Amino acid sequence: MRKYRYLTFADRKQISAWYQSNDRAADIAVRLGMSVKTIYLELKRGEETDESGAVILDRNQRPAYNPVLAQQRLQANFKRRGRVAAEEATETAGA
Repeated sequence: MRKYRYLTFADRKQISAWYQSNDRAADIAVRLGMSVKTIYLELKRGEETDESGAVILDRNQRPAYNPVLAQQRLQANFKRRGRVAAEEATETAGA
């Protein structure tokens, strides 16, 4: 199992393909070398909702997963967290 590594966009696209082909989260986790919880959290991150907030179901009657939406939410979380670049951190420490 991989440790302490973020999913890449390519991983997210692969999860989407496997999920649409009706694979279980446990099977996807084994293929990617991740924990099952990581896959469930990722599927939750990429859930699509309609205007009223209801979850949209895919053709397998499971919550639809959108890898682009998941990537956008991840990037928004990073931005909201306010990661400080290494250069900025050294400038403020020296001032």
